[in-house]
Formats: sequence, structure tokens, C-alpha cells
Amino acid sequence: MEQKIIVRVAQSGDVSYAKAITDEMESSAKARGTGIAKRSPEYVAKKIEEGKSVIAHTEDGTWVGFCYIEAWQHGQFVANSGLIVAPAFRKSGIAKKIKQTIFQLSREKYPSSKIFGLTTGLAVMKINSELGYEPVTYSELTDDEEFWAGCKSCVNYEILMSKDRKNCMCTAMLFDPNEVLSKVEADAKQAKQKKGFNILNWFSKK
Repeated sequence: MEQKIIVRVAQSGDVSYAKAITDEMESSAKARGTGIAKRSPEYVAKKIEEGKSVIAHTEDGTWVGFCYIEAWQHGQFVANSGLIVAPAFRKSGIAKKIKQTIFQLSREKYPSSKIFGLTTGLAVMKINSELGYEPVTYSELTDDEEFWAGCKSCVNYEILMSKDRKNCMCTAMLFDPNEVLSKVEADAKQAKQKKGFNILNWFSKK
């Protein structure tokens, strides 16, 4: 019998997972031949303690997946970074649930911020699109030097710099709260409107 997988906002007690998370981030990046910014267990633990991350685990405590929030330019931009799923649980749909949860957490903590991401993965692009992200040029992302410095650990960093940070192997995607509702929010709004419409019809038939 398969165990239920729990996806939730990480709490301070979850720092014990930090080493396993960063080890898998590194090995996964090497296997893909591309890389997300390398993070230390201490950095991941800090995100957990700040309430800016989402973790997935089985009921018996086996680590399944993780993602965290980074804010740039004084909160004008937010990135949902470091999405990783343990190999045994990949292609199970858990990455989508983690992305949905970290996106909602980002919206709660930074309601006015633009949420962006850089990815080479088609599956992540599809999830982002469903959440309301749109493909954009790199010029629409944060210009925070610290963010771009995080790309130094990626094997494609030289390509990025040779193109003056205007493009690279990753696709840039952006959710702008001033322009578009996420699919989740749009569906909720539509459901609420439909409920109101049905009530109105009920009264009109009385």
C-alpha cells in the first residue's frame, strides 16, 4: 500500500532534511547537465526556519520534495527556487503540488510582487503556465546582482555572460499580479461567481 504524501509549509523541525535536500539538488543538477544555484544545508535550513519553503514527505517522515522562496529588489520580485523531488517519487505529480503550494505561499507573503523563474524543464514550464506565468525576456526579470551571481554554479554560466545576461539555455517565466490572475485564483473567482449566479436563478424562480 502506497503511503500518503503530505505537502505543506515547512516548519523549524524540518531542518533535519536540509542536508538530504542539498545533496539531491547537486546530484540532480549534475545528471541533467544544467544547474540551479548551489545552496548549502545552512541556507536551506534558514529558509525553513523563516517559513519561506514548502516540503513534501510521506507519513513515516521520508523526504519527498522541496522548494523555497527568494525575494529580490526589496520584494519587487520573488522567485520560487530550488524545486527538487527525490528520484523515487518523480513522475508522481508531486512536483506540481509543491509548485502550487509554494506559489500560494508566495502570493500570501508577497501579494504585490512579480513571481519569476528560470527553467530548462518542460514539465516545470507547463506547471508555471497553469499558474499564470508567461514566457518573458530576461530584461523583465530582476536586475539584482546577487540573483545573477547565483547562476555561477551552473554549467551554462559562460553562455549567459557571453550574451550579456540577455538570454541563456533557461526559459524565463513571469507572473505579474497586476496583469493576470493565477489559474487557481481565476478558478476560485469563477466558482464564486457561478455560485452567486445559481442563487440568483433560484430566487428568480420563486
